[in-house]
Amino acid sequence: MSALFEPWTLREVTIPNRVWMPPMCQYSAEPEGPLTGVPHDWHFAHYAARAAGGTGLIIVEATAVSPQGRISPYDLGIWNDAQVEAFRRITRFLKGQGTVPAVQLGHGGRKASTDRPWRGGAPVGPDAHGWQPVAPSAVPFDDGHPVPAELTVEQIKDVVRQFADAARRALTAGFEVVEIHGAHGYLIHEFLSPHSNHRTDAYGGSYENRARLALEVVDAVRAVWPEDKPLFFRVSATDWLDEGGWTADETVRLATELHAHGVDLLDVSTGGNAPGVRIPTGPGYQVPFAARVKAETPMPVAAVGLITEAEQAEKILANGEADAVLLGRELLRDPSWARHAARELGGSVHVPDQYHRSV
Repeated sequence: MSALFEPWTLREVTIPNRVWMPPMCQYSAEPEGPLTGVPHDWHFAHYAARAAGGTGLIIVEATAVSPQGRISPYDLGIWNDAQVEAFRRITRFLKGQGTVPAVQLGHGGRKASTDRPWRGGAPVGPDAHGWQPVAPSAVPFDDGHPVPAELTVEQIKDVVRQFADAARRALTAGFEVVEIHGAHGYLIHEFLSPHSNHRTDAYGGSYENRARLALEVVDAVRAVWPEDKPLFFRVSATDWLDEGGWTADETVRLATELHAHGVDLLDVSTGGNAPGVRIPTGPGYQVPFAARVKAETPMPVAAVGLITEAEQAEKILANGEADAVLLGRELLRDPSWARHAARELGGSVHVPDQYHRSV
């Protein structure tokens, strides 16, 4: 059997194949009013198409644990009951297609309050639905970005509680997997990296202090997330800085600790915390970071990064570099990528009865 189409059981959740969709923001929710952060028809159609196309697990885009935690005013959120109710429609359909519904819980930190990327992605102020970003330290992300407010210890505790509350709501909304967003220069990553974390208290300085928030969030979420359901963590394995940033060595160390704290899989990406860095992109360019975590720790991993071809994805799994692959842009281009790959590799995926003539 093709490794890409082998089912995989994590805790008591069985994922039908290893073709997964990573969280990719759609920046399409309402920015204010009673529908703020609520998924609507676009989100339903977007995720439903990939489920009908045979994707084994879909991680819904970065979903904010608080209004202040949105990356943009147009992000989804999961801080109120209206959002939960709307998500139920999506999770119900995904389960009906045999797809496991997951959601990424995140906080934008100093990279919050920005415009939609197709409108330039620049920071926005109150006149454009924006707000004051927060961060571990009063250090802006880049030139032209506002100086974020440095979080107090009590505010950090509030953030931890917000992640736990969001996980409770995710369960009510019908999600089977929760992923904590600790990557791409958003709040948890900002705490991890000395590039963005200049604190001198218990949340800054040493590796142990910089990792404190990540572990506290994991513990708080794991305490409310059912024991029979998996918990993922997304990490940027490197800041791609020659010095003064988060490193691959620290990622390996963190992976071991996260596993001991109840994380079931590390979703391994890179970058996002330092602007203007040189990243050697190419097919599968981030896979070696996932492979190293898998080789050196007990943590299962998922690989990302310009994975586009069926044979390429199959080799990553067959070579033991990862346990699953996440296809971002390729699934935007082809919602039925999993079905097409199954034909090529001799695997099989769920096909809706309504599409029986396409088999």
